[in-house]
Amino acid sequence: MGLAIASPTKANEIFDGIASQEIATPVAQDTGAEGVDFQFGYRGNRIDGLSFIGKPSPYILGSINSAGSTSFAAAGLSWKIGDKIYARPAIGIAIHDGPELEFAPDGSQTQLGSRVLFAPELALGVRLSQRVDLEASWVHLSHARIFSSVQNPGLDSIGMRLVVKLP
Repeated sequence: MGLAIASPTKANEIFDGIASQEIATPVAQDTGAEGVDFQFGYRGNRIDGLSFIGKPSPYILGSINSAGSTSFAAAGLSWKIGDKIYARPAIGIAIHDGPELEFAPDGSQTQLGSRVLFAPELALGVRLSQRVDLEASWVHLSHARIFSSVQNPGLDSIGMRLVVKLP
């Protein structure tokens, strides 16, 4: 049994949501970030010319932190797998405004090491109506020590998004 990638004739959509950076996961440590992230973005139509990798959709994402912690902008490609209930993996590149040098209370460095970061993402969604979806999202920012040899704690953002398909 395989999963099919949904192919709506028009997939342009906008989304917004809220997320938290104040978490530790297996791939990132809690950096002590405070506040709420307000996220907003756009996903375009699937790219037929990239059928050899499953016709991904281009996306842009902005995330603004309410307490002045790290805000970022990202762009990349996403794939919708499923229809009424779906997964949406994505990979992109992000730029952020996080601190150049920052330390946690235990003395460990928590800065991200580079202004340019990879931005893998995973959303799990459910269709609420013909034009509206609800997604749980996870975004991970990291340079994987490729852009810098400086410690790389990464930054995870977990939240919820409301997605509206454009007419």
